[in-house]
Amino acid sequence: MTLSAPPEQTLREPLEPPGEPPSRRVARIAGIFMVITFISIPALPLYDQVLNHTRFIVGGGGDMRVELGALFEILTLVAGIGFAVTLYPVLKRQSESLALGYVTVRVVESGLIAAGIVSLLAVLTLRQDLAAGGTDTASLVLTGRSLVAVHDATFLLGPAFCAGIGNGLILGYLMLRSGLVPRRFAQFGIVAGALALLTAILVLFGAYDQLSGPSGILTAPEAAWELSLGIYLIVKGFKPSAVLYDDGRHAGVDGPLIPGLAAPEAVASR
Repeated sequence: MTLSAPPEQTLREPLEPPGEPPSRRVARIAGIFMVITFISIPALPLYDQVLNHTRFIVGGGGDMRVELGALFEILTLVAGIGFAVTLYPVLKRQSESLALGYVTVRVVESGLIAAGIVSLLAVLTLRQDLAAGGTDTASLVLTGRSLVAVHDATFLLGPAFCAGIGNGLILGYLMLRSGLVPRRFAQFGIVAGALALLTAILVLFGAYDQLSGPSGILTAPEAAWELSLGIYLIVKGFKPSAVLYDDGRHAGVDGPLIPGLAAPEAVASR
């Protein structure tokens, strides 16, 4: 006797019905989010005075530049989470645990970026509220440099460590296994992530500064991977892949939607 699973216990519906082309809309939105994250690049020159001028907190001018840099970084952290969340329904069809891990890494990265923004905005607040009130200059300078040090630490842990692990190793591996992008392209992403993670570790142990020549050389492939991936998704979308049509049983997904529920074939064979 042949049985079928009840309607309420069916497995995942395919992302796209069989016979239709892969979803361009999901890829395009994800690609746009990824490209938007690069708006953070102008933030570093905008932060130059607050990061590199010891007496910025007791000086005058430059507030608007810092606030504009903070705005750019806010857009970056929102876009980073948006990219991960947009791709999650697709990537979880390859590995639900890794896809969830990727979203988690991006959320942690965005949280660290937000902490760095808060530390620099706190410098502006102290500058405006205390510097003009005759507060001890040496104390203000020490406090300001402490807040800048917090920003530097978040910059290392967030855009360095988290980007290498998340965008490089995890995302590159998921793209490689799923076949959503060309194989060599995904392999490049994994290598780029490994190099970014390596330079983050070297910076952590004091081999060189994060904003130095060796660091720039080792992180350049990661930046190239992220930007080219965003452009690729916008222009070409996903490559035809089983995960775009799979019902959750053939593309490496971590089991059925309902825990403990067997696939229809298994039910039919009982």
